[in-house]
Amino acid sequence: MAEILVVDDEEEVCAALRRRLQREGHEITTASNAEEARMILHSRPKAFDAVVTDMSMEDPDSGLKVLSDAIARDLFTEVIVLTAYGNVSNAVESMRRGAFDYLEKNVPGVDTYEVLVLKVEQAMERRRAALRTVNRLEQQAGRSNSGPA
Repeated sequence: MAEILVVDDEEEVCAALRRRLQREGHEITTASNAEEARMILHSRPKAFDAVVTDMSMEDPDSGLKVLSDAIARDLFTEVIVLTAYGNVSNAVESMRRGAFDYLEKNVPGVDTYEVLVLKVEQAMERRRAALRTVNRLEQQAGRSNSGPA
């Protein structure tokens, strides 16, 4: 189970994403715009495991703002950017800024929700692996610091 923030200005999309990800056992919090997402991200004592955000909400770069805020809060938060209007420039910029993936919502013949569930699972595995590595390094550093002087 992961704690996931879903950000989308379309209420129906937000509700559908919530239902689908809850069905997989995830705990979902929603926000309807980048500013609300920022407030939620910074008011929680614990960072989200993942953030799923629309690219264009109140402005065309809203998703990039959410991405930056999420990663600034916790480097290991995995962010998946969704868009109805995919273009190479946005995809490249999202990935350059640290997004786990960039998905188009309206691809004919593709169940975006199923793809998203798969991407969330892959993102959570990457997060777990990164955190295991950090913990291992911290343990090794602790052992070397507590050795004989």
